[in-house]
This record gives sequence, C-alpha cells and structure tokens, in this order.
Amino acid sequence: MKFGIEQLIDSPALRQRLAGRRVALLAHPASTLPDLTHSLDALAARPEITLAAAFGPQHGLRGDKQDNMVESPDFTDPQHGIPVFSLYGETRRPTAAMMDTFDVLLVDLQDLGCRIYTFITTLRYVLEAAARQGKSVWVLDRPNPAGRPVEGLCLRPGWESFVGAGPLPMRHGLTLGELARWFIATFKLDVDCEVVPMQGWEPDKAPGFGWPCGERSWINPSPNAPNLSMARCYAGTVMLEGTTLSEGRGTTRPLELFGAPDIDAPALLARMQALAPAWLAGCKLRPCWFEPTFHKHAGQLCQGLQIHVDATTHYNHAAFRPWRLQALAFKALRQLQPEYPLWRDFAYEYEHERLAIDLINGSELLRHWVDDPAATPADLDALAQADEADWIEESADYRLYD
Repeated sequence: MKFGIEQLIDSPALRQRLAGRRVALLAHPASTLPDLTHSLDALAARPEITLAAAFGPQHGLRGDKQDNMVESPDFTDPQHGIPVFSLYGETRRPTAAMMDTFDVLLVDLQDLGCRIYTFITTLRYVLEAAARQGKSVWVLDRPNPAGRPVEGLCLRPGWESFVGAGPLPMRHGLTLGELARWFIATFKLDVDCEVVPMQGWEPDKAPGFGWPCGERSWINPSPNAPNLSMARCYAGTVMLEGTTLSEGRGTTRPLELFGAPDIDAPALLARMQALAPAWLAGCKLRPCWFEPTFHKHAGQLCQGLQIHVDATTHYNHAAFRPWRLQALAFKALRQLQPEYPLWRDFAYEYEHERLAIDLINGSELLRHWVDDPAATPADLDALAQADEADWIEESADYRLYD
C-alpha cells in the first residue's frame, strides 16, 4: 500500500502542481516514507518543491517533549535553513505571520483514531487559518491504526477544547484526510483543501485492522505511543489522564496498563467481570505490578491491569471496546472503594476550571455515571449506543476508502 506522502513523492503530476509555490509541511517524527526518510527531507530533495517553512504539533516536529503539556519552541531547521513553527508553544493556532510564509501547507501527521489526540485539533485550527488567509491545504493521508470501529459518547456543545475539536465520539473511525472533509463540512469552512488519499488501505484486514503490519515500521507519533497495542487501547486508557491512577507513563507500556499503589487489582478485575462481562471482550486483562520512573506514583510499586491486544488468541477487533472497558474499571473501583480520590483536579491542556476527566469525555456524563451508585452499565450503554449510531450514519459521507 501507499500512504499519501508516497503518492505525492511518486507522482510527477502532483509534484508539478506545487512548482512555483511556497510549500510548508506540518509533521512529526512518524512522518516518514517506507525507507524511513523523513517527509521533510524527502520533499526538500525534490527540485520542483520549494520548502519555505515547517510546523510541529504537540511534542514538536522532532517529538522531543516526553510529557504532556510541555511546550515546544520555534527554531530554524539546521539542515534546510527554514523556520519551524511550534503549534504547541506560545500559540496553538497558526498566526498570520506564520501563514504568510507559504502558499500550500502539506499535512502529514500519523493519527491514533481518538478524539482527544491533539493532532486532529491542530488540523482543524490550520484549516480555519487557511480559510481566513486564503491558503491551500493538502492532507497527505495515513492509516487510522485503530481501524473503523466507532465507540464512545460524542462531545457535547460547549465542551470544545484542545482535546475536543468537535462533536466526535471518542473513537471516530476516520483517517485524518476524512476528518478534514468532516471539519470543512461541519464548520462550513471556505478553504481550498485537497486530500491525497492512500492506495490499498484495508482497515478490515487482519492482523493489523487499520495498520499495515509487516509492511511499515511503527514510529511513535508521540513519545508515549510506542506500538499498535497502545493505539488500540488509547480510546479508553486516555481517560486515565483525568484520574489519579497511573496510565503507565514512566514504564515501557504506557497507555496499555493502569493502576496505583492502593488498589486491589484482582478484586477490581473480579468486580468488572461481575458488572459487565461483555465489556471485557476482545482482549485479555492481566493483573500486574509496575513502578513508574516518572509521572504519577513515580518510584512507587503499583498494582493494576494490563490490557493485552497483540496476540491473535487475545484480540478480537470487532469485539474490543476500550472506552467501555476503562469506564467499567472506574465504576468497579468506585463500588469497591467509594471514597477513592479518583478524579484528578489539575490544570489540563490550558483549561483551569473544568475537570480533566470531563474535558476528555466532552461532557460530565461519564463522570456522573461512575459516581452515581444507582447507574448501571446498561444506562451508559444506552447513551453511547445512540451517539455511536448517529456518528456512523453522519461520518459515512466523508469516508474515502469503503
């Protein structure tokens, strides 16, 4: 198969359309070709392409910022001599001065298929800026490694944030190019935008179900996205960022496991199985111990659960529902330890008033369900199923590969 960047590099006709125009690239470390050449270097090597600037999203063009909420500075690329602007620094929206450096912006970002992943918010912001400034945007499409399944509550009006770009469910099932089409239609953007599609993407094909296993090396799109297993779990485990539980940052399996020093993992798993066994389908949960080297509970021995979705004997792509699984873990913990200080109250992604767990979920609904002793898994299921059905119908118009 071919990603969008490969389609561009291999097509003289596409490259010729960029001749005589100033080109900028929005990219990160996973923006590479099959031989692992970075897209910035590959574009710079083409004589008809005039690279004028580059942009980096959260964690930077180089991916150098390990933790969340650590800003990246602007700098000059030492090899190509062009300005590299940070869209996670003094500003998260490109300024008019930044936009003045180019005519066409190429967006080559590897996404994870989850609403909270900030690269899709950055995509919306650059599309809006391009509409205001009369610039062109080409989205060089890449796979959604989480595949086509849709899951979770949709973001409610008024809950937009840097981790909530619009009324999407947590696991949206679209590629970045398809999301661009949805953003333009939903927010009525008058922008010259073109998607350079992939060739041969088969999101229902085993074993990758969205990611071309064996054909492409996995490169971390952000420092704590180290493998396909993390991408599959992320639509659920990302909610841990809004809790006092460790999501495994500071270990070698971030966002595939969770825990804390003061929980009973076997008891937690037993309660989850008793509450909603169907929500544990498609994976294997293993009680484990871990000690984070940094971040929450650093240097403390934690017990928790690891979500195994790598082996074919454990993983069922259609059955696995990470958002429900993680929600169920919160509910089970609340039942076992009603006074547990689960929700983390701290400044999260430039928000200081609203709880992180609510920003992550795009409303207070998930938190209220967890904290309500009378609320059942069927109650949350009914809310989510309605949102999921509506999104599947709405998003069908923007899909490019079915």
